[in-house]
Amino acid sequence: MIDKTAIIHPSAVIAEDAIIGPNVVIGESVKIGSKTRVIANVYIEHAEIGERCTISPFATIGTEPQDLGYKGEDTKVVIGNDTIIKENVTIHRGAACGDFTTRVGNKCLLMVGSHIAHNCVLEDEVILANLVTLGGHIHVGFGAFVGGMSVFHQNVRIGKMAIVSGFSAGRQDVLPYSKSDGRPAVARGLNVIALKRRGISLEDRTIANEALKLLISKEYNTSQAIEKILETGKTNELVDEMIKFVKESKRGVCLKTFKDVE
Repeated sequence: MIDKTAIIHPSAVIAEDAIIGPNVVIGESVKIGSKTRVIANVYIEHAEIGERCTISPFATIGTEPQDLGYKGEDTKVVIGNDTIIKENVTIHRGAACGDFTTRVGNKCLLMVGSHIAHNCVLEDEVILANLVTLGGHIHVGFGAFVGGMSVFHQNVRIGKMAIVSGFSAGRQDVLPYSKSDGRPAVARGLNVIALKRRGISLEDRTIANEALKLLISKEYNTSQAIEKILETGKTNELVDEMIKFVKESKRGVCLKTFKDVE
């Protein structure tokens, strides 16, 4: 159903059972999947939106990136299935680099006023609370939760199933499975609740927690901590992923405060 007040570009491809509400503007190069609801007063262009999504009033999707190097290249936003986009969310299409695309996965929840800049990638089941701001090229791992009013610098990675408390900020990567908070957002412990909800056993949680304690310990730098973890012989998939994440980091992983390393 398409409301009579909606403005639809001729190039748009909209599923027959999608709902397009009052005063929605859909520009060029848009695809909207089955059973997706675009409630009212939404602006969309250069975007592919999956099935069963909900897009709330005054969201803006697919507009030009805030990148001075952008010169009108053909870029886009891709959003998966079952994602909820609340009021006043902004998602910019990609700049002319990488795969030219900003990506949001399946079953994500983008709360009121959150902003996703150009070329970001949000994996499945990511939650951004109110007013989260992500700079360009940020990668957010599966099941991560970013608390309200948090701000992250471009090119940062937020690891799988990490949780970041509200009003945090960061210019370095956030460790997978960690609880982080502060400005900068520093790993404080293991995200036990999320791991329990995902069915991770007590034994595996305990091993991961011991590894994380070494990584954030004041006694060791990061390389020494990894050596200690490997020396214990107590590793699992969670620990392996944390170590791999640290080793691959280009910006560094925020594991300690400046005070901790003085």
